Amino acid sequence: MAALETMFNVRGKSVIVTGGASGIGKAYVEIMAEQGARVCIFDIDADGMARAEAEMTAKGWDVWCQRVDVGDRPAMAAAFDAVAARHGRIDTVFANAGIDPGPGFNTPTGERNPDGAIENIPDEQWDRGIEINLTSVYVTVKNAVRHMKPAGGGQIIVTSSIAAEINESIVGTSYMPAKAAVNHFVRHMAMELGAYGIRVNAILPGPFITNIAGGRLRNKADRAAFESQSLIGRIGDVEDIKGLALLLASPAGAYFTGSLVVIDGGSLIRMT
Repeated sequence: MAALETMFNVRGKSVIVTGGASGIGKAYVEIMAEQGARVCIFDIDADGMARAEAEMTAKGWDVWCQRVDVGDRPAMAAAFDAVAARHGRIDTVFANAGIDPGPGFNTPTGERNPDGAIENIPDEQWDRGIEINLTSVYVTVKNAVRHMKPAGGGQIIVTSSIAAEINESIVGTSYMPAKAAVNHFVRHMAMELGAYGIRVNAILPGPFITNIAGGRLRNKADRAAFESQSLIGRIGDVEDIKGLALLLASPAGAYFTGSLVVIDGGSLIRMT
């Protein structure tokens, strides 16, 4: 049996994390960099990236940043090329960037919310939600594969959501169909890319305390609705997701591909 150090070894690997300046994406950056990977953060939040980079380089970790909007296809292609030029290759990509597309048609306490009603959703809000939560995954995978195929393989890990499996009235309407499509895309890419040594998997978080939706889950009243769905009585902290990320990115996860791995404290079981 391989030693744990070998099974979970990502030392020296070239890693990209989109949306890596905060929340779940930052947790991915931290666990990979702490374990010796060379990590580049892609994010639109320049200030957040600068803080993350300063914090992590102070610990001696190899982390750097590129400001890029994941909806900008030429910029994404250039950013991937810059990582490949600096690191010599791209081994692992976390397609993590995502946004809250706006309010749902219900509030967390169950009242109707007219701002989230279908007839009142601005078209640009829908379009941006689909662009960032779905199309950017396509763009990320496409650019990753350009570099991974010639190198003989790699790992792509997509942040989806349990919202792909349910209907949730307090989340913006475009979010669920975007994440459902992401799940299908992950399985489809696993079928196409396995022959090239590229594994493609998705992590499906339940409710986590992050900056999404303005960080509303830090508010106790807003959090209560989600805590009541958890089988263990709490929602996720980003520390909870680090072990799963390392598993899927390391040799320990070598037989995972096309997998949709739920991490939600049992919330999906209760909701379904």
